[in-house]
Amino acid sequence: MANAKANAQADTKARTSTKRGARWIAVARTPVGACAGVLLLVVAALAILAPILWGDKASAVDTGAILQGPSDTHLLGTDSLGRDVFYRVLVATRLSLLLAVTATAIGVSLGVVLGAAPSVLPRRAGRLVTAGVNVAVAFPGLLLALFFAVIFGVGTTGAVAAIGLAMAPSFARLTQTLAAGVAGKDYVAAARVAGVGRMRLLVRHILPNVAEPLAVNATIAAGTSLLAFAGLSFLGLGVQAPDYDWGRLLGEGLDRIYMTPGPALAPCAAVVITGLAFNLFGEAAAAVLGLRTLSPRIGGASRRVPPPPTQKPDTVTDARDGNEPVLAVENLRVAFPGRSGRTTPVRGISFSVRAGEAVGVVGESGSGKSLTAMAVSRLIESPGRVTADRLDFTGTPLLHTPERELRALLGTSLAMVFQDPMTSFNPVKSVGRQLAEVAEQHRDLPRRAAFARAVDRLRAVWVPAPGRRARQYPHEFSGGMRQRAMIGMGLMGEPKLIVADEPTTALDVTVQRQVLRLLAEVRANADAAVLLISHDVTVIAQNCDRVLVMYAGRIVEELPAEGLYDNARHPYTRALLAAVPDLDTDLDRPLATIPGRPPTPDRVPAGCAFAPRCPRAEERCRETDPEPVTQGNGHRVACWNPVTITEETALADEARAGGTVAGGTA
Repeated sequence: MANAKANAQADTKARTSTKRGARWIAVARTPVGACAGVLLLVVAALAILAPILWGDKASAVDTGAILQGPSDTHLLGTDSLGRDVFYRVLVATRLSLLLAVTATAIGVSLGVVLGAAPSVLPRRAGRLVTAGVNVAVAFPGLLLALFFAVIFGVGTTGAVAAIGLAMAPSFARLTQTLAAGVAGKDYVAAARVAGVGRMRLLVRHILPNVAEPLAVNATIAAGTSLLAFAGLSFLGLGVQAPDYDWGRLLGEGLDRIYMTPGPALAPCAAVVITGLAFNLFGEAAAAVLGLRTLSPRIGGASRRVPPPPTQKPDTVTDARDGNEPVLAVENLRVAFPGRSGRTTPVRGISFSVRAGEAVGVVGESGSGKSLTAMAVSRLIESPGRVTADRLDFTGTPLLHTPERELRALLGTSLAMVFQDPMTSFNPVKSVGRQLAEVAEQHRDLPRRAAFARAVDRLRAVWVPAPGRRARQYPHEFSGGMRQRAMIGMGLMGEPKLIVADEPTTALDVTVQRQVLRLLAEVRANADAAVLLISHDVTVIAQNCDRVLVMYAGRIVEELPAEGLYDNARHPYTRALLAAVPDLDTDLDRPLATIPGRPPTPDRVPAGCAFAPRCPRAEERCRETDPEPVTQGNGHRVACWNPVTITEETALADEARAGGTVAGGTA
């Protein structure tokens, strides 16, 4: 069995290596790839062999052949001491390349550290680093290099440090940009929910996913560094005698360029050809890796919206059995800064979820469903701001508990299932290792034991051949299998709450049913609460105990799922139900739709946000936002003019006939 697993793992790595090798070969056959390969081989060979083969000839002084022009004996002539210029250009290849590569390494390393620092440092320190990088990027790279060269002094060491520091700000900005793109991925959010610390998150999840574009741009930047170093040596700030590089040789030959141009043009050509080799290699590497290079350079009046009435703490669903809810939310608000002041996409919502209960959240895109899930999972960072009168998870106030204490709680008791299964996992790590990380962090299990538990959890969520699959990468899983593996990650601890944000959106109907059955099974076996978010009213009705209908950042209706079709009173809820076709839908008529579009968070109208789209709206609907009113056991409606029971039959008949429905038209 062990041999079979090892062979499978070796086969996977071999296939990946073969694919990458085939792409290198394909690129090498293109004009750009072939030219880059030939130039790099020639330059590398000269750097290694030239000092060995021609070092003595390049240093030999001949007072009888001072400042001679090109001849059969000296192809490019001689310098002021009678030394052969051609051999000196060849020998200078090693020092020129060594200095350029060293300066590039310093610039890239320092830039990556500065670019990654805001992800690790406290908020104020991170902002200070970012501001410093922004100021440095605003200056031309050559100006920075000259500035640092004056500070560090004349010489090789000072020039290397100067060019490295001048290059660092551009790589810091590039790292920040790339890291920001990766930090928004679901697998990073999943790692944060699992309690992974900032440094570990940066080293294991963010930097490995930006390493390839950084490497490609570092290759291209080496050519720029070579040119910058030649410039400093030409100005007398770089390499000093008796050492010499191409820039120093250029400075020595410039005085007689009109009489014998060879001593000046030869080092110029060497710099151009070598810089071209670096740039072409960077372009070829970008083609192999599927990247677009981001070559770093070296170096009015606001409209006031009346605040909506907040749902009062006593509107949180009462306990059915008197037990403390797993999740208790009162007057939750999520705000972000905008051009006209703070924008509040979630505007004071209240609800609770109890052990073993499934609560569904439904609504159109932009209604605040996902932001609510992220807020209760502590995934909203600055500049976003989360406030609430109460936000408790298993009795722990999430907004007032230190992050170090929350890490262990959320990492073991909260499971997050994201919308896109492809972005739910880190693409550069095997699935099993990502699951095992949770056990390593919170159960203090050794690496082998944590991996064994990951295999067991994959088996528990119906992943076939879990031992082999655990060693595979996310791209080798199907969409449904990735989603099941994501649920398995939540089961690495002992989840008390599963937050499933559109877990079936990208899946076909058969796989969707499997994922929903798995969530129901986990809920039953672990007595876990489930917060299920979906656009699909039918999915919510079939898999949840209670339904929260959200519109424009507020809960407009809450009711038991079993009475969703018969007892819904809010015009928006009725319109959502009418827009779902069924077997009785008349195929000869257009499907029912909801007219208009939901308001954007920064343009929520006064009064009821649904009023502009609602045919039942009255004057007071446009002036005052209604408070939630209890309609019965566990049923609340925030509407001035709710649908009554006597109207339901007529509305249903009109919807089937293709007529106007409450809150929507056919």
